[in-house]
Amino acid sequence: MAVPSEKIALFIDGANLYATAKSLGFDIDYKRLLREFQSRGYLLRAFYYTAVVEDQEYSSIRPLIDWLDYNGYTVVTKATKEFVDQTGRRKVKGNMDIELAVDAMEIAGNIDHMVLFSGDGDFRSLVEAVQRRGVRVTVVSTISTQPPMVADELRRQADIFLDIVELQPKIGRDPGERAAREPRHTPQFLQRSTSVRSSEPAPASTDTFDED
Repeated sequence: MAVPSEKIALFIDGANLYATAKSLGFDIDYKRLLREFQSRGYLLRAFYYTAVVEDQEYSSIRPLIDWLDYNGYTVVTKATKEFVDQTGRRKVKGNMDIELAVDAMEIAGNIDHMVLFSGDGDFRSLVEAVQRRGVRVTVVSTISTQPPMVADELRRQADIFLDIVELQPKIGRDPGERAAREPRHTPQFLQRSTSVRSSEPAPASTDTFDED
């Protein structure tokens, strides 16, 4: 339920939201998403977190980052790190959990409502900590997929769980719309291939890169 006077901050786990929307077969319209939550209260900040592969000639996510930066979002990025695991497989590490958690704790004293776009169970402790500061927390993810994209412990901890399926009519891009109001993207670290030219996304999971 919208509370017109409450101060709201959005925290978008970019890779997780991308995987969730992809699993449901729709694209996020970030302009509509911003407007939707501006209509629900005073939107103080809208943070978007994503890791970026910086050693490539062209970064497929860069156009989206630039668009978000100029259109009301606070974009937080960091470079991915590559390593070889014990089996000799090349992996990419691009976790943004710490950056999101630090920002959430810093702003908690200035907001009434935190909206977290992620299903990652690692955020349960953060949600609990923010709630202890008197902030309501809504978690946006989905239970409409098999398996669900949201961890059960995160869903239980939230004050409100909002299935993104309910938001789709309000924040989804019209499939027939071709105007490039903001770019579509496939985060590099969600791709099966690390080739610069590869555009085939990995399965809708945030486990395609190392998060430790």
